[in-house]
Amino acid sequence: MTELTLRIEKIKSGTVIDHIEPGKAIRVLNILGLEGQDGRLITVAINVQSKKLGGKKDIIKVENVFLDNEQLNQISLLSPKCSISYIENFEVSKKFILNLPETFIGLFPCLNENCISNVAAEPMKSEFQVISEKPVKLRCVYCSRINRF
Repeated sequence: MTELTLRIEKIKSGTVIDHIEPGKAIRVLNILGLEGQDGRLITVAINVQSKKLGGKKDIIKVENVFLDNEQLNQISLLSPKCSISYIENFEVSKKFILNLPETFIGLFPCLNENCISNVAAEPMKSEFQVISEKPVKLRCVYCSRINRF
């Protein structure tokens, strides 16, 4: 029996997000605001075998997109420890493993409607501390509400 190989087109410039937790690639695309309607090449692989991890993973390749810190922090909530590779002229120019930051400031609102960060009269940005990575749990520094991802 011969093994078929699926070849995925290389990107000249852009970002590869590898070792995303299985089944979370679509949520990562939503974070990045990518719908595929702007003509740029986007490759998504969901639940593919990972020889390195010995299980499944998702992969996203996006042409001409480089991530900012806010996007990286949002992705880290969904899939801490995924790898980010920036590609220039078909070569990896930078590669790193994504880690959860110690705190998230102003990235999303607290789920507690009565939290001081949600009161219109108080111009407070939301702030959360990471209390657990697996599963991801964050605690609001103002009201102590625990958020799970």
